[in-house]
Amino acid sequence: MSDDLSWMLEDALAIPHALHAVLISADGLQMSRTAEIGRDDADKVAAAVSGLQSLSRSVGFFCGDDGTTWRQTLIEFDGGWVFLNAAGGGSYLAVAASAEVDMGDITYRMQQLVSRLGKAMSTARRTDTVTS
Repeated sequence: MSDDLSWMLEDALAIPHALHAVLISADGLQMSRTAEIGRDDADKVAAAVSGLQSLSRSVGFFCGDDGTTWRQTLIEFDGGWVFLNAAGGGSYLAVAASAEVDMGDITYRMQQLVSRLGKAMSTARRTDTVTS
């Protein structure tokens, strides 16, 4: 994606204790990231969480319905959390937060952001082409 959406991702960091956000394409490539995470680390996160969402989708039947839709994966560490959400168009939003984060606030903010990202990513860019 050629449009820089990092300004939109920064909105996720308005929640106290939110640390980083990365937007990931369906094929596991970093599309955009917040300023607090370097390109190499964001690329590693993108590859890793792409696999995590795939694994998460594969156990949907465990919820009692084979047709269930994956929406979020949550990973807890001693020092914090990684939230992974579907972001539309086969993309994913990953947000890292420290252990002190208000989980309700960050989940709500991510849902709002995913809605805005979906609209931004589905809006076709106008290009002027010259044909001869």
